[in-house]
Amino acid sequence: MIELSRRRRLLVLAICCMSLLIVSLDSTIMNVALPSMQRELHASVSGMQWTIDAYTLVMASLLMLAGSTADRLGRRRVFLIGLTLFSLSSLLCSLAPSLEWLVAFRAVQAVGGSMLNPVAMSIIANTMTEPRERARAIGVWGATVGISMAAGPVIGGLLVESVGWRSVFWVNVPVGALAVFLTLRYVPESRAPRPRRVDPVGQLLVITLLGSLTYAIIEAPDAGWTSPQILVFVLVALGSLAGLLWYERRRHEPLIDLRFFHSAPFSGATVVAGCAFAALAGFLFINTLYLQNVRGLSALDAGLYMLPMAGMMLVFAPVSGRLVGSRGPRLPLLLAGTGMVASGVLFAAFGAQSTNLLLFSGFVLFGIGFGLVNAPVTNTAVSGMPRTQAGVAAAVTSTSRQVGQSLGVAVIGAVLAKGAQATAGGSTFLAAARPAWWIIAGCGAAILLIGTLTTGGWARGTARRTAALFDDGAEAGIVHQRPDRSPGTAKSASPM
Repeated sequence: MIELSRRRRLLVLAICCMSLLIVSLDSTIMNVALPSMQRELHASVSGMQWTIDAYTLVMASLLMLAGSTADRLGRRRVFLIGLTLFSLSSLLCSLAPSLEWLVAFRAVQAVGGSMLNPVAMSIIANTMTEPRERARAIGVWGATVGISMAAGPVIGGLLVESVGWRSVFWVNVPVGALAVFLTLRYVPESRAPRPRRVDPVGQLLVITLLGSLTYAIIEAPDAGWTSPQILVFVLVALGSLAGLLWYERRRHEPLIDLRFFHSAPFSGATVVAGCAFAALAGFLFINTLYLQNVRGLSALDAGLYMLPMAGMMLVFAPVSGRLVGSRGPRLPLLLAGTGMVASGVLFAAFGAQSTNLLLFSGFVLFGIGFGLVNAPVTNTAVSGMPRTQAGVAAAVTSTSRQVGQSLGVAVIGAVLAKGAQATAGGSTFLAAARPAWWIIAGCGAAILLIGTLTTGGWARGTARRTAALFDDGAEAGIVHQRPDRSPGTAKSASPM
């Protein structure tokens, strides 16, 4: 790849962040619009869940395929296809005549979305190769999530109140079009020297696993956990998981290289990403319903109520990037887990909804925790894996984020849907939501524990041993950069 000037590298970073902005905006705006969608489309709680999970499930299923395809065909090319498809399908979502069509168009939108974030992160990893510069870039990447979190609820609230829920999808179209133009003009093409082959069996098993598991969780409150329908889907999910593990271990170039998970930091980053986004999805789902259906706030007012959380994400994401660059991932992970645990416990045990002071305190704590978590996760996932396979490596943690988001909505929605309590008022809703808040606190505790276990000396040792596995894997096209070599020397020393 041609060495770019610092100004050009920063421009590439900005363009990649635009793709993250529209994907993240889509998520936060969608949550604010859910009650309006529910009323107009006469949707149940499970219907609302599917408008979110149809998107996250399809995206989670295709992220690794998109990452490896970008490594093979060209990262800029796949990125452009993703931007175009995401923008056009957003327009289709705004025209959906029914819930079923909206869910279908959301799935198409997810196909485009799967080609954006992991591919953009791969472009960044291959553009900014110096570790400290890359850590700072990832901090900016995380700050973009904070910006979307801050802007999404307010923009969504304004659009829902003034034009209607369909307008929330319009935002993606001009931003996507601008990103396409800038990508064509400024982003250089790059690809892996020898990318992996397509793994259709592994891809099918991933889709079957995620789809059957999420369907079982979402539909179980209505059908019953012991109903034949739900049991069949649970068995299909378990069978798909077993088949995936068996098949991928034996494939020469698998969809998921299980050797990646020999590294404790990489495995920890993957699990932490899932826990963090499960907590975020549940947090947004609960509070959107609570603020609009229970407190009776407008969509705009509900968005403004969430600004303390979004503001903290915006502030602490770049702080986390600087901490990772100077002190490593442990401190921001521990602080992130502590903030999310404190927020969950404040709602679950102390009834934070009882006063605005406690409510906003819970929002601030969660915002700090989530703002700190993304940089160490992303940096570990990208820097700990071979640069020539950056698309696949970034896609693994991106997949974990989407799986976490899907399961977060599915599990929290299932808890709230018990007895149709998600649309009930006052004390009934709060009682139904209490177990959900404990689940969110549990996600924070998992981040705290895993962050402690996977950032010490033992964990770094597993990362070194994993790197040694790839040193011997010339057939996989993997380059391992040793600490005592410059990037250029490492590249020339590659078996390629």
